[in-house]
This record gives sequence, structure tokens and C-alpha cells, in this order.
Amino acid sequence: METRATCLNCMDGRVQLPVLNWIKENYSVDFVDVITEAGMDGVLSKQKDISEIQRSINVSINVNHSTRLFVIGHYDCRGNPVKKNIHHQQIRIAVKRLKRLWSGHEIVGLWVNKTWKVEVVSKA
Repeated sequence: METRATCLNCMDGRVQLPVLNWIKENYSVDFVDVITEAGMDGVLSKQKDISEIQRSINVSINVNHSTRLFVIGHYDCRGNPVKKNIHHQQIRIAVKRLKRLWSGHEIVGLWVNKTWKVEVVSKA
């Protein structure tokens, strides 16, 4: 049976491949469903209504049988132009928020640094 993960990433094309490759290498999943928004970490940590994102996550989990979620923030984000420490804080908030909604799933917060390497910020 195929395995899947769900990636909640920024729409910035520079971070797509580094994140997808990292997830597949570190979590041995066959496929990664990708849900994008400009500045996803900021959206998930600050926006009250995330119903459209939740709808996509539900499809990924309930139809595609995704077993874990990843929240991504990255260096030089133009959709969420804040300092690195704020991104890290927003990633942690987003991970906690998603964990409340999908308590049975592992939620991992990732940061893509200025050399486009992936770092773990938070796990729940």
C-alpha cells in the first residue's frame, strides 16, 4: 500500500523541491500531497478562517490516507516577510493549531534556511 504525507507549504517555487525531497528521504513516504498559500506559516498561525485549507487537508487524510502533516516556513518569504525568529514562532503556533484539529496525526514544522536546507523546528 502506498504511503502519503501532507505538506502545507508556501507557494514559492524555490522551496518546493527541497521540502518534498527532504520529506521523502526522512519519512519514507511514496507521495506528498501539497497544499500551498503565500506565507503558509503566517496564514496558519494568524488567520482565523482556514476552512479551505482544512478542506484540502481532510481530502489528503480521509481520501488519500495521509499519515502526517508538515508545516513549512522559509527564508526570504515574500508572502510573509518577517524575521526568522517570527517564522519559527509562527511554525510552532501552526503545528499546535493543527495538532488540535488532527490529534491522531504527527505534525512537523520545518524551516527552509537561506541555503535551501530543511531544518526541523517543531514536532507534535
